[in-house]
Amino acid sequence: MDQKIEAQIVAKVLKGDRQSYALLVEKYKSPIYNLTYRMTGNPEDAADLTQDTFIRAYLYLWRYNPRKKFFTWLYTIALSIIKNHLRKNRRYKSSEEINTIPLADNNPSPEANLVEIQEISWCLMQLDDELRALLIMKYQQELSFEEIAEITGKSLSAVKMRIYRGLEKLEELMKE
Repeated sequence: MDQKIEAQIVAKVLKGDRQSYALLVEKYKSPIYNLTYRMTGNPEDAADLTQDTFIRAYLYLWRYNPRKKFFTWLYTIALSIIKNHLRKNRRYKSSEEINTIPLADNNPSPEANLVEIQEISWCLMQLDDELRALLIMKYQQELSFEEIAEITGKSLSAVKMRIYRGLEKLEELMKE
């Protein structure tokens, strides 16, 4: 679904065709859930936050700029909801609650790979929310630096620097 089709769907919804919104939900529910799960480490919270994202997007659909990508706009809403949730529910995550991120299969055994995944996941959860979100967007969601800059409202150079610093901090945590 390209940007033009998404803009047409939004226009239909704004004219009263509520059923068309389901097409956008269906297309983006998986990446939004994935983001919320990666940021919270809790499947129930992730499901609630995903639903909240789509509800808020629907309520504020009139603010969407059709010259921009719908996904970028939706992702910005999701990050805002996640940030508010994390601020309200700040608590330590035990290693059992921590989610995992996929890694390249360059380890000698599945067991070694699992240990590395768990270690990286634990270290990711130790980062502040902003750094964790940036690293997830770049390396798990595979967004470009430009897309991340648009979503976060930061300059391209600021995004690159923050991601670089996040990787340095992650590496530092891995060495501990």
